[in-house]
Amino acid sequence: MCEITNVLMVGETTKPERTPLLPLRHEQGDFFVCDIFDAAPKGDMASMAHPIFTLSTKPDTKKRRYEAPDGESYVEIRPNMIGLATMHDRDVLIYCISQVMAALKDGKQVHRTLRFKAFDLLVATNRPTAGTGYTGLKAALERLQGTQIETNITTGGVEQIDGFSLIDRYRIVRETRDGRMLDLEVTLSDWTFNAIAGNDVLTLNRRYFQLRKPLERRLYELARKHCGTQPEWKCGLEKLKARSGSTSSEKEFRRLVRAICKADEEHDHMPDYAFRLMGDVLTVTPKRAFLDQYAPPPKQESLSGAYIIPLSPETLERAREVAPTWDVAVLADEWRSYAARQKEPPKNPDRAFLGFCRSWFEKRGRNGY
Repeated sequence: MCEITNVLMVGETTKPERTPLLPLRHEQGDFFVCDIFDAAPKGDMASMAHPIFTLSTKPDTKKRRYEAPDGESYVEIRPNMIGLATMHDRDVLIYCISQVMAALKDGKQVHRTLRFKAFDLLVATNRPTAGTGYTGLKAALERLQGTQIETNITTGGVEQIDGFSLIDRYRIVRETRDGRMLDLEVTLSDWTFNAIAGNDVLTLNRRYFQLRKPLERRLYELARKHCGTQPEWKCGLEKLKARSGSTSSEKEFRRLVRAICKADEEHDHMPDYAFRLMGDVLTVTPKRAFLDQYAPPPKQESLSGAYIIPLSPETLERAREVAPTWDVAVLADEWRSYAARQKEPPKNPDRAFLGFCRSWFEKRGRNGY
């Protein structure tokens, strides 16, 4: 009996197995781009919470409207002729927000209009720097400027009930002879700039730009927004489908989520969180490295003895709604000082903090009024 084996014949080639992550095109250690990577990727929490960007990789010209369960807030997204802004177009906004936040951290004055090198954006967002990278960037700018939003969502303590684009305008300042853009000017919308001014932003893992699938990026954003540093976050597939903005059928959406969870279980490719599908419920849990960086265990300050209790990003955003016009950082400090005077730390810090904010607002009203 002879054993039959798969033999690679002369002239044949094997196709390498496709990995879940895109290749890292630009190493952070490169001398020429080290200052680009100094600005940590930031995303505004308002657009992370609502399905503003399409998951489709084809032109999406369908108008969409999303309403909150309480019916008090809504988001309506209207595309232009070339379609809605995509999840990968969001890279441009993330880069712009990151640059503004880095400037604020350095004590610099910031404006809604940014000027930067197109090459720097492509490198920072892990995009190709050949001709296709610049062509894709120009198309992304067109979709971002053309996508119109009407909303009454509050960002930075300011409620807007009006229509605007994701970016107000863009301008290609200079081109080389072959048409490749060099310098860009992008003017952020008031909505996005209000989010920055109100510190309504979250730091994203750089591996976000290596995620291939738009749905993977959206799931990571939802985890970053809703799970934060909590032990876990669970979401049923029906609600998850609505929050993601997916237009797939329920059966197809379940298949897509299951495939992502399976790949994450096998390759551990999703940043910061582990994603597992159990029945029709997605369970998200923070990874240890993420918790070590962003959620240190409660400890006591050497001088005041106050407990430093971490609060989830979702709770901090909710606090801005519960106590409008008040600085959430100030409220958090007041609450931690109050908690330190108690015999034990609160069992549910997020719920206790929101209760404190409600009581604070009821007693003092709007700040400055």
